[in-house]
Amino acid sequence: MFWRSDSVRLCVRNPTFNHCSRNLDTTAIVRIYLAQFVISATELNSLFLILGSGFGMLANRKAIIGRQKVTDMESILKVEQLTGGYSPRRPVLHDLNFELKAGEMVGLIGLNGAGKSTTIKHILGLMSPHQGGIKVAGVTLNESPQQYRSAFAYVPETPVLFDELTVEEHLRLSGMAYNVPGSDYEEQASKLLEQYQMVPKRKAFASHLSKGMKQKVMIMSALLASPPLYIIDEPFLGLDPLGIRSLLDQLVEVKRGGAAILMSSHILSTVEAYCDRYIVMHHGRIAAQGNLDDVRRAAGMDAGSGTLEDAFYKLVAGGVD
Repeated sequence: MFWRSDSVRLCVRNPTFNHCSRNLDTTAIVRIYLAQFVISATELNSLFLILGSGFGMLANRKAIIGRQKVTDMESILKVEQLTGGYSPRRPVLHDLNFELKAGEMVGLIGLNGAGKSTTIKHILGLMSPHQGGIKVAGVTLNESPQQYRSAFAYVPETPVLFDELTVEEHLRLSGMAYNVPGSDYEEQASKLLEQYQMVPKRKAFASHLSKGMKQKVMIMSALLASPPLYIIDEPFLGLDPLGIRSLLDQLVEVKRGGAAILMSSHILSTVEAYCDRYIVMHHGRIAAQGNLDDVRRAAGMDAGSGTLEDAFYKLVAGGVD
């Protein structure tokens, strides 16, 4: 018999979080969701990653990764010789190599079909590499699934929420999943609701929110978790100008705090203004990576000349000699 969504609501309304720590696990979340909605496998996997990746930590609190421990490592995300895709006979990704260090924001850019989303799916563990490997916080998914998944927060392009939970309840659920202490949770949640102009909507059910507001809930949930790695896919879709500014300000703040951020976006002017480095993908390969001058050189341009968009166009439109 499937659990009802009332079970989730009962847990998230428990201010001590103790009842959920003992009784709410990822399987229960999946059952609740399947019982109430018809969703695709991708959406279900996204739910695992957004609200469920931290739930394994509840069973073993000692496995929680501290920010300081991760930032002392050489890299937070390391992708080595990654080849992958949906079929071993026709790989989408070809020999990708890149890494993200603590305290930097890296822009993942490319045309539609370049392999950005497939790359992100491999990092999230939704797809298995054909060759090569991925490490997050120094471990692979096979070595320590709990440590691997608890080290990142993911904001997908399309919001995935519980229709029958309120905005506040989603935040509380994320706080429980990532074991945010009660006093810290209250302070952080209040601050985020204020920053994203969601205080009047804090008691609203997800089903009553616009797409932009749902995206704000996803972003707030990720920021509440305070992991060492953020993976953000097209975060500006549906956001109003104030929401975009709040997100960018928050990303700068968490970067200064030692987090690494991988952000995929088509808004190249924003990527150029806020990212420290760039990874340009084309036909499943990395066409260029590094700072703006590195990308310019790869595009056959002089250092200091032209924008990221100019260099990107030359790289993907066949303008490089």
